[in-house]
Amino acid sequence: MGKGRVIVDPRIRHGKPIIEGTRVPVRVVLGGLASGMTYEEVMDEYDLNREDIMAALEYAAAIIDAEDVLPLAVPYAVPA
Repeated sequence: MGKGRVIVDPRIRHGKPIIEGTRVPVRVVLGGLASGMTYEEVMDEYDLNREDIMAALEYAAAIIDAEDVLPLAVPYAVPA
C-alpha cells in the first residue's frame, strides 16, 4: 500500500522519516492523529493524501514490529 512513500534522507529534516515529495515528518502525521485529528484534517493541514497517512502508519508499525522490547526487572516484593 504505502511502500516507498516514506523516505529517510540525511539532507532533509536531518534524516528523520518524511512523506516522499514533502517535508512532512512521519511523527507530525502520527502526532496529529494521536491528538484527535481526522484523516481529512491531517490531509488538509499538511497537503497529504490518504495513501500518505497510511504509509506513515505502516512505517510506524514496521519500526515497532522490528523493535526488541525487554521487560524491566520487577523488584522482589516482600509479603507483608
